[in-house]
Amino acid sequence: MHPARRTVTLPWGDVSLLEWLPAEPARDDASVVVLLHGGGLDSAWLSWGGVGGALAEAGHRVLAPDLPGYGESTKAPWAATQQALLACVEQVVDALGLERCALGGLSMGGGLAIGHALAHSERVRGLMLLGSYGLAPTLVEGRWSAPAQLLAWAATRAGVLPVITRATTRTPTAVERSLRPVLRSAAQRTPELIGAVHEAARAGTSIDVFGEWQRSEVGARRQTTAYADRLGELAMPALVVHGALDAGVPAAVARRAAAAMPQAELLVVPDAAHWVQRDRPEVVVPAMRAFLDGLR
Repeated sequence: MHPARRTVTLPWGDVSLLEWLPAEPARDDASVVVLLHGGGLDSAWLSWGGVGGALAEAGHRVLAPDLPGYGESTKAPWAATQQALLACVEQVVDALGLERCALGGLSMGGGLAIGHALAHSERVRGLMLLGSYGLAPTLVEGRWSAPAQLLAWAATRAGVLPVITRATTRTPTAVERSLRPVLRSAAQRTPELIGAVHEAARAGTSIDVFGEWQRSEVGARRQTTAYADRLGELAMPALVVHGALDAGVPAAVARRAAAAMPQAELLVVPDAAHWVQRDRPEVVVPAMRAFLDGLR
């Protein structure tokens, strides 16, 4: 199922979004799902292109915006900090006229989903977190936490990470190699995906926008955003999905997060890394469908 592409005009610029519609039009917001993509070389299509149609076939209206500077959305005139992106998510939801929705997010998008749900719990009927950001106060746990955090902070301040990203995505071959840590399944690293990521690196602005977000989030001692102490406030049903081989956010972090949330279901996906819904779609997509069906 192919999505329609819509544009929402906000005071600062245009947000492009993908929309998958069910065969039977929804009577109200009870079947609306909003999905937020991750940072770096990502977009609504890259994260959710293989998910939205399957959820629509199950009767859900699915909306996936390109965050500012990602995909086909305008780069905002302001820095893409966590708080600025949260305000943007709220603007998009308001512009779409959604009173309530199920909200999902991958990685950075998961952190945005948590932040939105904490600020507007009455508008979020269910929460889906995939490889989510914001669950831990530091990037690395254990004895190497402090030096790793300081090194990451220094790298973001020096602007090293965008340079590395561009260097490792200059050719399709380099892109395929760079995807291996986040997408373990060789079968899922398709020529179509590699081409789309390469084009995003070549022509898009997401690398620079993600650099803005990283500079605002990575502190010398801890992350600016850490929701671990507030997860107990998320009273809505939640699905926490995590790749067992996620090197960026260890599965132990997701386990603790799910245990802290009053109505959370945890799914740790074997043989999957950070881009979990692309690594094991045959596991993740049915789990998302079952979760959403349970909200009706």
